[in-house]
Amino acid sequence: MLHVLSQIEARVLGVLIEKSRTTPDAYPLTVNSLTAGCNQKTSREPVMSVTESEVQSALESLRGSTLIMESYGASGRVLRYAHNFAKVYEVPAASMDLLAVLMLRGPQTASELRANCERLHRFADASTVEAYLEELADRASGAMVLKLPRQPGAREQRWTHLLCGEPVLEPASISLSAPTADLEARVDQLEREVAELRAMLVSLVGE
Repeated sequence: MLHVLSQIEARVLGVLIEKSRTTPDAYPLTVNSLTAGCNQKTSREPVMSVTESEVQSALESLRGSTLIMESYGASGRVLRYAHNFAKVYEVPAASMDLLAVLMLRGPQTASELRANCERLHRFADASTVEAYLEELADRASGAMVLKLPRQPGAREQRWTHLLCGEPVLEPASISLSAPTADLEARVDQLEREVAELRAMLVSLVGE
């Protein structure tokens, strides 16, 4: 059964997984470096502004679920933190990396996930990503990802993680159809053309 995470807990876990891949020399991470990773302006959606005390609280909660481990590293002076994600949830490294990018960047298509996972894990193609996602969605112990309804005008469906519980679907994504959007665009264009014609008529009458 999945431990339902808060948004900050998910961000902390995602950062720990990401940094274990991209900056292994600086891993495990201190609270200070973890906070900086959580508050990054790039490769994050949404962008957060969390304090060290909020990160510390999230770490304490994650420790209770054995999702993180503490150590003092080589220096033996500063407490550091590492994730225990793959062992707790019994998922392969590639699946863990996909979940980390979903936790850090929000819902994405398989193609977007493949590109955004490049520094963590290189997938051969989008269909390979899709296969890992399908496995995560069909887990007997509980789905970890969900395929979202197709957005208007989109070619691919996006995936989201379920580590923070069931997502709240945006009304616009299920109520607005592509034909409706096209019609609105055409009406807007006609209104602009009518306004231009009126302006020309006023100008001619004035002359």
